[in-house]
Amino acid sequence: MFPLGDENEPGRGLAAVTITLIAINFAVFVLLQQPSEAFTYGYSAVPAEITTGTDITRDVRVSVGGQSVPIPHYPGPEPIQLTLLSSIFMHGGWLHLLGNMVFLFIFGDNVEHYLGRFLYLAFYLAAGFVASAAHILSDAGSVVPSLGASGAISGVLGAYLVLFPGNRVTVFLFRFLTQVPAVVAIGMWAAFQFINGFGAIAATEETAGGVAYMAHIGGFVAGVVAGFLFRGIRGGPTPAPRYA
Repeated sequence: MFPLGDENEPGRGLAAVTITLIAINFAVFVLLQQPSEAFTYGYSAVPAEITTGTDITRDVRVSVGGQSVPIPHYPGPEPIQLTLLSSIFMHGGWLHLLGNMVFLFIFGDNVEHYLGRFLYLAFYLAAGFVASAAHILSDAGSVVPSLGASGAISGVLGAYLVLFPGNRVTVFLFRFLTQVPAVVAIGMWAAFQFINGFGAIAATEETAGGVAYMAHIGGFVAGVVAGFLFRGIRGGPTPAPRYA
């Protein structure tokens, strides 16, 4: 199931922060990551660097599939914990980038309009930090770099699920286009993350190159909690828009 669009309240205008976040992600990937492997590896978040406060600047060999494989490392920012921020705007490839930005474009605007620009931006970044913390706690000694906006966007999905559960989402499912409630579309996505995340909870460096499911789970849970807090302040969930 892949989302292609959702219901939006008419007359709300441009979701400026969401569009800006998308533009920054593309700019970082094209202008900084594509020309420089050193930037990608130096500014990704490495659990072992965050927990020790030590920047790893040489290749480290890890076991992958029974073979010893070098993981590149380059100098990062000072303090090294700034990679918790920089890594939120970085991606591992075009498919990774495009997939994340599609989700952010579809679901981010309604959440932004509900929260307002400044609170939405603060929430987005906070969800990204919580997601990174969840990933780091799951394997604090890992030297495998992690990067991507997935954790922050997972937070957006969690908040959307609470705030707009009845909104209809257009999805591509089994070669057909159909519409399902947001609670179904996002719920199925979340179930997949939890199944895979807790199935890999004992993973080590042998999972190098895999998906950081615990980051997705951490960001999503943070988004759900924040969604209930926001809903408590503003009132009940927003009814899905209906058109004549």
